[in-house]
Amino acid sequence: MTESMPTEPTEPPHLAKDVTQHVGYLLKRAQAALRGAMDKVLREHRLTVPQYSTLELLALHPGMSNADLARATFVTRQSGNVVLRGLQEAGLITRPATADHGRARPAHLTEEGHARLATVQAAVYAIEQRMAQAIPPQHMTVLLTDLDRIAAALEE
Repeated sequence: MTESMPTEPTEPPHLAKDVTQHVGYLLKRAQAALRGAMDKVLREHRLTVPQYSTLELLALHPGMSNADLARATFVTRQSGNVVLRGLQEAGLITRPATADHGRARPAHLTEEGHARLATVQAAVYAIEQRMAQAIPPQHMTVLLTDLDRIAAALEE
């Protein structure tokens, strides 16, 4: 067994005074604040963030499969199936009992699903508006582009 040699501290990739100024830390702080605000608002409407995201996506793209919805809402396929089952039991979506072909069972919003989504959207969009107001309008396009670049760089 060999003893490991003490290593020199690694230099951060940019000029931050401490970890709380690193890009990853600040992104996580923003994400945690967003999640907390959304959880609070959605709880009042008996929805979770993944359930709300699923309703939003199905309103835009009816017929998405569990696998596609799971990817788009950042959950595992197994968790996505639990989300879909909960939404179906609440009468907010419909899915066929069996797949026409393959394993995909396309999901669609019910009238109640559309109504619940419409009710909660104003509250969720108000959170988005609070975030957007914190950014000077002339910086918003750059911020969105940079966030997309960050995600793409890490997905490679």
